[in-house]
Amino acid sequence: MRGWDLLVDRGDLTKTAFADMDPQVPLAEGEALLEVESFALTANNVTYGAVGDQIGYWRFFPAPEGLGRIPVWGFARVLRSNTADAPEGLRLFGYWPMSSHTVARLQKRPTGYVEVSAHRAELPPTYNAYQAAEPAADDDWRSLLRPLFMTSFLLDDQLAETDLKSLVLSSASSKTAMGLAWLARRRGVRIIGLTSPAHVELLTSTGLYDEVVAYADAPSLKAAGPVGYVDFAGRGEVTRDVHAALGEALVVSLGVGITHWDVMTAPRPQVPGVTPVFFFAPDRIRQRAQDWGMAEVDARFRAALAEFIAGNPWMTLKQHAGPDALKALYADVVAGKVSPDAGHIVRPR
Repeated sequence: MRGWDLLVDRGDLTKTAFADMDPQVPLAEGEALLEVESFALTANNVTYGAVGDQIGYWRFFPAPEGLGRIPVWGFARVLRSNTADAPEGLRLFGYWPMSSHTVARLQKRPTGYVEVSAHRAELPPTYNAYQAAEPAADDDWRSLLRPLFMTSFLLDDQLAETDLKSLVLSSASSKTAMGLAWLARRRGVRIIGLTSPAHVELLTSTGLYDEVVAYADAPSLKAAGPVGYVDFAGRGEVTRDVHAALGEALVVSLGVGITHWDVMTAPRPQVPGVTPVFFFAPDRIRQRAQDWGMAEVDARFRAALAEFIAGNPWMTLKQHAGPDALKALYADVVAGKVSPDAGHIVRPR
């Protein structure tokens, strides 16, 4: 049985290569070898690569110099183990590399499992937490939407602290933007989505947005204030145009992701008005865990997620099997060629 890793060029996310991984690798005391069963691949994962150096995403799964292993969310099962905390057969949901197998150092805790490798000690604990997971009918939806909709849920929770009449979202075709649109609209906020011309019609048909606007029309944007803006795209000129168009009506501006990863090296234009603030979901979840307790956070989130899935039947799942299918899908995701109404699930074998 051969194993593999899909490695990404950290300087050019469009370039990938496979590296062999030996599933018979000797395990040190405390280590376990896991076989990755399935995971979701979205534009959010490309963001992990785009800001991998700034936030530390490259550090979760070390790779050779100049290369990286982009993290994904999904399920894996312990094949061999050298720790009583992670017995053979244990199935976990959490953060894995785009690989057929991976080695982890897992410890059992009252709330689940934690990856305690030294290189991950200073990384956000949200990404080091794993949950035991018996197979379930909604596994693919969990892989696809739990990390994305959790960010939507936390964003909406924070934005609800400000009395907004309107909310503008860039990269409106991203799953995280869609989740936020659905949540905020339920609170009576008018939602405007910014997207590429190719996605305007489809996004309008979902019913998630009160108005869908192409990026080129951002300079003439109008919205009743107070207005909030959440930037998922990471395009500085779009943020500048939105700020200029909305003027003093804009009271909140949050930067979340970089779905348009190719703009990372572009000069950042001056932005008028309110100062944009970076939103980091692990910080907000830590705050709410202190305020409510993690059990209550999970309960509220699970209820909202179930309602979102049930209320948006236009969203479909597409399956991909094997390393070659993964490589082709990754190329499409990086190039922005995947349809907003599809969620992509990869099974390494």
